[in-house]
Formats: sequence, C-alpha cells, structure tokens
Amino acid sequence: MKKVIIYTDGACSGNPGPGGYGAVLLYGEHKKEISGGEKVTTNQRMELQAAIIALRQLKEPCQVKLHSDSAYLINAFNQRWFDKWKRNGWQNSKKEPVQNRDLWEELLKLSEQHQIEWIKVKGHADDELNNLCDRLAREAIPKHT
Repeated sequence: MKKVIIYTDGACSGNPGPGGYGAVLLYGEHKKEISGGEKVTTNQRMELQAAIIALRQLKEPCQVKLHSDSAYLINAFNQRWFDKWKRNGWQNSKKEPVQNRDLWEELLKLSEQHQIEWIKVKGHADDELNNLCDRLAREAIPKHT
C-alpha cells in the first residue's frame, strides 16, 4: 500500500456563515494542495469536508496518516463515537440527531477504503503543514461569499 500523509483544516466566517477548507496531501516527493468552500456552513462541516475531499483524491487503498487540529474529527475516529451513533439510530448521547450525519456517513465510507491513523495536531502552533491548511481554508472563504 502507498503511504500518504494528509493534513486538513476547516474555517468559517461566522458560525454559520461562509466557510472554507484546505488540505495538503504528501506522497513521496509529491505535494498536492486543495481548497474549497461553501456559502453557508459551519466550522465543523468544513473540518469534515476537508478530510472527505482529501480522501477522495486517493485513487487506490492507502496507508494514511491524517492530521487535523479538529478534536471533533479526530476523537470521533480514535474513540469510535460513530459506533454508538449508529447503534442509537444516529442519535448522540443527549438523544438528539447527530449533527452533520451526511458528512459522517461519507467519511466513514471513505475511511473503510484505507488504513487511516487519525492524528491530532495543535492548531495555530508551529506545525507548518497545519498552518498551510489553515491559510488555504481561510483564503477560500471570500471565494464563497
């Protein structure tokens, strides 16, 4: 399996409001930057969308190290929150519908195609690639207002 490193980030101006996402994919000597956004969204949706768009770029099953500063994203996979969500009919611990279910379901399908290590990084710190993703996400916002 190919080994791919992915960094992702999402941003929002207002919550909800216009938002953007950014991702960087690294494979060997190759580096790919992607970004995009939506006119009305939330920060959480953009965090998930960044991971989805990045994983969609992979043409075959890969070993992936996916880095994000989103505890929402990383903890959901590392603590397998979605197992309880699915058992409870996509309701959270408060018996409310899980927010962003559409994105979670797509992300779960994509994650089944790869071996993914979900890695939490500190946001707005010294991580060059996380900072690049943050810039890509923020720069995408005005394009979607």
